[in-house]
Amino acid sequence: MKGRNNVMAYRVLVADDDHDIRQAITIYLKNEGLEVSEAANGEEVLRIIANEEVHLLILDVMMPILDGLTTAIKLRENDENIPILMLSAKSEDIDKIHGLQVGADDYLEKPFNPLELMARVRAHLRRYTKLGTMEKPASVLTIEGLTLDQVTKIVTIEGQPLKMTPKEFQILALLMSHPNQVFSMEQIYEQIWKEVGFNIENTVSVHIRKIREKIEIDPKKPKYLKVVWGVGYKIEH
Repeated sequence: MKGRNNVMAYRVLVADDDHDIRQAITIYLKNEGLEVSEAANGEEVLRIIANEEVHLLILDVMMPILDGLTTAIKLRENDENIPILMLSAKSEDIDKIHGLQVGADDYLEKPFNPLELMARVRAHLRRYTKLGTMEKPASVLTIEGLTLDQVTKIVTIEGQPLKMTPKEFQILALLMSHPNQVFSMEQIYEQIWKEVGFNIENTVSVHIRKIREKIEIDPKKPKYLKVVWGVGYKIEH
């Protein structure tokens, strides 16, 4: 089954303690032909995801019982790799960075434009299915002791598995697929987020830093993920 914009009928979980906001988002999603589950706090999110197949989580930051940031942390600790689109009334860059650091893939400020919300939902679902079971590239990328399996979505360093968020995995896959090629922040953002990037430096740099912390013995003296000052980043082979 496909929705109005040819989005497959995947399930989106909307988590917000504001009933009116949940209902509004649910209407937008159902109009796209998507299935929707709702949660009013983080504990409900964890319970639903443990019992249902969810393809995208729209997660409010400020919720009672268990807030959005803590919920995101727990999901990533449990190896849940579904995309997380975080919503918050906070607009400071530090709040966005915090959300991305704990495992969110995207961040949208309230009040948001419904058209922008749905554009991001469609983009995340497209990327999720391409990196999930719908399209399985039969390739394993290996650079010295670093291996990325695009079928199992597992990254290992010297045989030891690493926990990667979907965005971290996608960025690393992009760079490893083009060893020694330098990608600017704008190119990385547009390749991964599939939209034109404006003021995206914090978003990309946070993800790069988190990848380095996971794959490098000494992130300050990286062996794999190198910066080319004034140009961008590359995986050195």
